[in-house]
Amino acid sequence: MAVDEALLEAAVAGAAPVLRWYQWDTATLSLGYFQKADEWSANPVWSTLPAVRRLSGGGAILHHHELTYSCVLPATHPLTHDPYQIYLALHNAVIGVLRPLGFDVRLRATRFGKEGPAEAFLCFSRGDEMDVVIGTDKVLGSAQRRRRGAVLQHGSLVLKKSEFAPQFPGLFDLAQMTDELGLLKSLALETAKVLGVPADKTAFEPPIVARAQQLHDEKYTTLNWSRGNPLNDS
Repeated sequence: MAVDEALLEAAVAGAAPVLRWYQWDTATLSLGYFQKADEWSANPVWSTLPAVRRLSGGGAILHHHELTYSCVLPATHPLTHDPYQIYLALHNAVIGVLRPLGFDVRLRATRFGKEGPAEAFLCFSRGDEMDVVIGTDKVLGSAQRRRRGAVLQHGSLVLKKSEFAPQFPGLFDLAQMTDELGLLKSLALETAKVLGVPADKTAFEPPIVARAQQLHDEKYTTLNWSRGNPLNDS
């Protein structure tokens, strides 16, 4: 999360767009920017897991048996003029990868409200017209943060259901496929293409690494940094 904020800061300064696909080394919750930390600590299931706060909004995401992506676009990128188009471009690219593999995916195209206080804490209990679904099951959801015209977008693609949230099946639960590495490569190539981002893997520049470490040490070791603070990023 600190790396993604460091990349957003660079994008605000005019740096080139960046797309990342990554995974978490242990089951972890990322809380949306506006969520209260006590929503995590009060639940006996979630409070046993590590947690971090995201800069992007939305509900909490359980990062377990899933793929996370983030993209950071400077204000000069053509898609930032209408952030809705970023959702559309990336989600349609994911759909374009999954359908030939036998996944009956589509955009939800309708929105529904919170299903209840306990479930609404999680992103995958909420519904948005831009969600990617199989039937009625959400397999991909995304959220954004804008800062001075630049945009950070986070998304989560569920591969398999987690024992911590078995109500949310993933791709491999809903269709016959297990080639996780091949899927990741295809997703990275196609999503990079629609954003105009080079698909070759490169290391972060030293200033990004240094700034991410600083943000980690000063900010991301606590969940409370967003609470009570005025929002003046837009």
